[in-house]
Amino acid sequence: MADAKESSTGAEAHAVAPSHSDVAESTHHLVEPRPEGWMYRGFKIGKTEYWYASPKVQLLMVALVCFMCPGMYNALGGLGGGGQLDPTVQDHASTALYSVFAVVAFFSGSVANKIGVKATLTFGGLGYCLYAGSFLSFNHNHNYGFVIFAGAFLGLCAGLLWTAQGAIMMAYPPERSKGRYISWFWIIFNLGAVIGSLIPLGQNINNQGGTVTDGTYIGFIVLMLVGAILAISLVDADKVIREDGSKVILMKNPTWQSEFIGLWECIRLSPWVVALFPMFFASNIFYTYQQNGLNGAHFNLRTRSLNNLLYWLAQIFGAIFVGYSMDIPSIRRSLRAKISFCVLFALTFIIWGGGYAFQRKQVSREVSSQASYEALKMDWTDSGFVGPMFLYIFYGLYDSIWQTCIYWYIGALSNSGRKTANIAGFYKAFQSAGAVVFWRLDGLHYEFNTLFAATWALCAASLLVAAPIIFLKIKDTTTLEEDLKFSDETVEDVVAPNALPTVLGTGKVEA
Repeated sequence: MADAKESSTGAEAHAVAPSHSDVAESTHHLVEPRPEGWMYRGFKIGKTEYWYASPKVQLLMVALVCFMCPGMYNALGGLGGGGQLDPTVQDHASTALYSVFAVVAFFSGSVANKIGVKATLTFGGLGYCLYAGSFLSFNHNHNYGFVIFAGAFLGLCAGLLWTAQGAIMMAYPPERSKGRYISWFWIIFNLGAVIGSLIPLGQNINNQGGTVTDGTYIGFIVLMLVGAILAISLVDADKVIREDGSKVILMKNPTWQSEFIGLWECIRLSPWVVALFPMFFASNIFYTYQQNGLNGAHFNLRTRSLNNLLYWLAQIFGAIFVGYSMDIPSIRRSLRAKISFCVLFALTFIIWGGGYAFQRKQVSREVSSQASYEALKMDWTDSGFVGPMFLYIFYGLYDSIWQTCIYWYIGALSNSGRKTANIAGFYKAFQSAGAVVFWRLDGLHYEFNTLFAATWALCAASLLVAAPIIFLKIKDTTTLEEDLKFSDETVEDVVAPNALPTVLGTGKVEA
């Protein structure tokens, strides 16, 4: 905890703390040189200056880690059944994965605040290559136990990785650029899934069977391992300095006790965050139906590989559109939030309505799971392929819009690294809980029509619950006073030492 002097300063700061935009404006015209050291040494690309400990470069590093690890995981999962003919083993592994993920993610914000986002992200990347390796093993020995264990271990790792990633993506950028930063991350992250999808597509282009080759799994293992190692190159959050000279709001010397209390404080001081939980819960449930109930059930292997590629490619375009739209300076941030919500609500009925038109004509799960049906599954050369292909593309577009909006909403509610880490932990915990339920339903062989209807209904209902928060709580800026409730930082702590404004008793800020 801070010493007495720091605590006193903190009290003064709370009394007169300017808004984040005021601090940014005060340092805009007079930003002194950054601290000495290689990580602050600038270099230019075009007219823009970068330094290693800047939000842009650090977000790029995180995006590359996610490119290699969860990006490749998405490419593998998008094949339907993890590349296996029978999706049962993946259903069991995914149930174990998201069960552990849900528990770990609930506390992972506290872990990230305690040990730092760098260590959290590095450990979090380790589980992905083991998961891909378990499917390679399953090809030869059909060891269900190993695949389920690998899924559970990945749940532990992924809970940490995604919480650290969320805290970085939502807390590092300045307010005016959060949409673009989220967009850049989503583009690079989904490029991992796009390139990862090219691996099975290239290796199975002439394979109309049901199970991918060993070489496909080996390719995923190597890329995932590289991603885990890359996380070591990040810098700790307290070293990051933004373009306006400000630093990320963190908790000084957090203890495990203070962090677990912080989880409760996050809800106590911001009880409205509970209304976002249903939207968090629904944010991963559509993968079960889309990957197994649609792509895996009705298309042969090479066509599933193509659909998978197009699905993740569509996510990139969705992220570009939403990310840049959310940062249009001529429209107030609160109005941008309302517009984005209305668009998302409309797409929920337009795209899923098209999905209903497709799904009601499909065969039952029992028929699609028969070995003899594999030869009857749709191929990309079939005359009726174009419609379902575009439906799957729009499902990918919808996913990226949903995820990008959630991240932007959370980022618009706070600039605090500590608070966003806690909310990101809640987000991933409830997201994983939703995934557990739907992967388990798939494992119990519920009809695809049931999975489709439940997915659509939950997405629509969760938006209705979240609407008051989007419309009433997202303001045009987030004040430092609001964010500092969640830490013992002061205004002096969140502005770079060489660009420090003076907080006066009158409440004004002078450079």
